[in-house]
Amino acid sequence: MLDLFARNRVATLIAVLVVAYAAIGAVAPGYLSGATASVILSNSLVLMLISLGTMIVILTRNIDVSSGSVLGLSAAVLGLSLNAGASLPLAVALCLVTGAAAGAFNGVMVAYLGIPSIVATLGTLGLYRGFMLVLTGGRWIEDLPQNLKTLAGNLGLGFSALTVVVLALVVAVWLVLRKTRFGRYFYAVGDNRAAAHHLGVPVKRVQFVAFVATGICAALAGLVFAAQIGFIPNQAGSGIELKAIAVNVLGGVSLLGGTGSVAGVFSAVVFITSIDSALVFLKIPAYWNDFIAGAILLSVLLLDGRIRQIIDRRIRARRYAVHDRSSAQPAEPATARSVEAGR
Repeated sequence: MLDLFARNRVATLIAVLVVAYAAIGAVAPGYLSGATASVILSNSLVLMLISLGTMIVILTRNIDVSSGSVLGLSAAVLGLSLNAGASLPLAVALCLVTGAAAGAFNGVMVAYLGIPSIVATLGTLGLYRGFMLVLTGGRWIEDLPQNLKTLAGNLGLGFSALTVVVLALVVAVWLVLRKTRFGRYFYAVGDNRAAAHHLGVPVKRVQFVAFVATGICAALAGLVFAAQIGFIPNQAGSGIELKAIAVNVLGGVSLLGGTGSVAGVFSAVVFITSIDSALVFLKIPAYWNDFIAGAILLSVLLLDGRIRQIIDRRIRARRYAVHDRSSAQPAEPATARSVEAGR
C-alpha cells in the first residue's frame, strides 16, 4: 500500500481527501452531498485553468508568474468589449486573442530571445497588470450583460456550460500530452533540453507553444471569472499564479521539468478547493482560511515526502539484502563443474 502512495501522488491526494471528507462529514453531515460537490467543482474552474496552463510551462523547465495578470487583462478586454456593445462571441474571441498574444510575447522572450522565464514573466506580470489598469482607468467593470452570466448558470446536475468546456479542455490536454508525439515533446524538453534538440525536437517551438497555451488558459480563466461573479475588479487574478504553482507541486509536477500529469493537477485543485469550501461550510472565520489551508498543504507535502523516504529506504535495504545473499553463496568447486560439463 505504501508503495502505491509513494509512486502515485494522485492516490495520496485521493486518500487524504477521503479522510478529510469523512472527518468533515462526521462533524457536519450536510457537507457530504451532491450540492457540495457541485459547488466545489464550480469554485475550482478558475484555479483549474490557471494551474493547467502553469503545468504545461513547468513541464518544459520554465515558469510563468504572469498568468494572474493575463487573466485580469483578458477579463478587462472582455468586459470593456461587452459594455461597448460588442456581441458575446466577438468579446470572447477578443478575450482569447488577448491571452494568446500575452502568452506569445512571453514565449518570444523566453524561447527566442533567451531571457530566463522567471525574469521575463516577472516583468510582464507588472506590464499586463498596468495595461489593464490603464484600459479600465483603475475602475471596476460592472453591469456586464446577462448573456455572459448565463454561461455560468446551472444546466442540470450542477453543471454549467463553462464547467463542460473546462472539463473538456482538461481531457483534451491529457490526450495531447499523453497520446501525441508533440505532447511528449514537452516532457522531453523539460527532461533534457540538449538531448531533445539532438533528437530533432523543435525545442524553441515547444517552449513558445507552451507559453501561448498558458496565455489561452489564463484568458479562459478570465472569462469564467467574469461570468461567475458578474463584474471585474481591478485586481482580478492577483496572486493566483502563486497558488497555481503550489497546486502543481502538490500534484506531483516537478519544478525541474519533465515530470507531471493532468490527473495530478486536477486532484490537487479539487483538494485545495475542497479545503476552502469545508472551512466556509464549518463557519470558520475567514481570517483563518489562509493559515489552515497552508498548514494542511504543508502537512500533506511533508507526509508524502516522509512516505517516499521510507519506501526508498526499504527498496535500498532489499537491494542490499539480495546482493549480500548472492555474495554469501559458496563458489562451486571446479571439479564439480567439470563433471557437470562432461555429462
